[in-house]
Amino acid sequence: MWSLDSRGWLTPSTQITLKPSPNCDDRPPDTNIDLLVLHNISLPPGQFNTPYVADLFLNQLDTAADPWFVNIVGLRVSAHFFVERDGNTTQFVSCEQRAWHAGVSSHNARERCNDFSIGIELEGTDTLAYTDQQYETLKCLTACLRTRYPLAAVRGHCDIAPGRKTDPGPAFDWARYAKLANWAAEALPK
Repeated sequence: MWSLDSRGWLTPSTQITLKPSPNCDDRPPDTNIDLLVLHNISLPPGQFNTPYVADLFLNQLDTAADPWFVNIVGLRVSAHFFVERDGNTTQFVSCEQRAWHAGVSSHNARERCNDFSIGIELEGTDTLAYTDQQYETLKCLTACLRTRYPLAAVRGHCDIAPGRKTDPGPAFDWARYAKLANWAAEALPK
């Protein structure tokens, strides 16, 4: 069973790596962390099992390594968690801190979703099916997070930044995830 320590870090195991990102800051005082946001990422787009996502989140991306990287020069982003295709997970930001994953966003008339959410990046694309291992990891990670935080809803990046973002995309099976993670229908995107 996974657990969080008192500082918001997952207890390390063979499936979890901790790599603190500089792309985070303190949440506003007395913030209720009640939203889970799912994303997808692959660098370069559509390529998996590369070091580039971690490099991006750690501000160590060699932008000369791929021609596409010219599009993200100077980008400073992070997520709390990155779940690879094989289910291995890296935590980049303590859950107690604000990761820079949502950007300009809104949920239930509240702006700045980074303030009150936890962000999980799935290695993937909008159109390629996610793996069984990723769904299993999401199930375990969600259960762990819900023991600490009053997560009332889960949304895709596309739901909190419509018109700007499309992830996790139509390839993400919301019904499967809801069943595995035991989410009530009202907690899911409409």
